[in-house]
Amino acid sequence: NFSVYEPCVVMLFFYTFRFLLKTMGRLDGKVIVLSAAAQGIGKASAIAFAKEGAQVTATDINGEKLKELDGIPGIKTKVVDVTKKDQVGALAKDFDYVDVLFNVAGFVHHGSILECEESDWDFTMNVNVRSMYLMIKAFLPKMLARKSGNIINMASVASSIKGVVNRCVYSTSKAAIIGLTKSVAADFLEQGIRCNCICPGTVDTPSLRQRIQDRPDPEQAFKDFMARQKSGRLCTAEEVAHLSVYLASDESAYVTGTEAIIDGGWRL
Repeated sequence: NFSVYEPCVVMLFFYTFRFLLKTMGRLDGKVIVLSAAAQGIGKASAIAFAKEGAQVTATDINGEKLKELDGIPGIKTKVVDVTKKDQVGALAKDFDYVDVLFNVAGFVHHGSILECEESDWDFTMNVNVRSMYLMIKAFLPKMLARKSGNIINMASVASSIKGVVNRCVYSTSKAAIIGLTKSVAADFLEQGIRCNCICPGTVDTPSLRQRIQDRPDPEQAFKDFMARQKSGRLCTAEEVAHLSVYLASDESAYVTGTEAIIDGGWRL
C-alpha cells in the first residue's frame, strides 16, 4: 500500500529541498565581469562572487598576479587594460550579456594640489574615472537590450564624503565616480539598470602596504594610517567583498544610486 511509504516520500522531498536551498548561492547563474582582480578588493570579490555561484570573468593588467585565480571554479581570467578603449571593446564582444559589471581599477596619488603635476592629474583621472566610463559605455547596451543590469563602481570615503589630507586628485576622482554612479542610476532606472558605488575607508591591501613602504618613513606612515582608524583596525578586502556580493545579488534589488560606505566610522 503506497500510503505506508507516503510519509517517507514527503520527508525525502523535504530534506532534498532543504539541501538544495543550502547549496544554492546568492549569485547562482549570474554573469559578472570585474576589473583589477589580481589582488586586494578585486581579487577578494572575484573569489566571493564565484563561491556564491556566479560565472566570473576577472580582468587585470597584471597577468602574472591574475594567474593566482586560475583554477578556482567559476572564475576565468583575462588580461585587459581598462584604460584602453580597444581592449575594453574586445572584452565586451566576448559576452552576449552581463548581469553585473564591477569597476574596481584605481590608483592612489599621494599629495596636495601643489604636489600634483598635470601628468599625475591626467594619469589618475584616466585610471580612476575614464576606465569606468569606457567599461560602462561598452557593457551598458548589452544590459539595456535585456532591460536588466547591475553596475558597481569603486569609489572611496575620500571623495565628496570626506576631505582627506594629501589625497587631492585621488579624492577628486572618487567624487567624480560618485557623480558618475548617480548619473547612470538616474538615466537608466526605468530601463531596469541599477548602479551603485562602494566607498571604503582604509583597506588593508597589497596596494596600501606598498604605498606605506614607498613613504620616506614607512613606520611613521603606518602609524599615521592607524591613527585615523576610529575602530582601531583596518578594513579587510574580504569585508568589502561581502558588501560587493550584497550589491551584486538580488537582495539589493531596490538599491540604486547610492554610496555604500564601509569605513569603520572614519567619516564621523
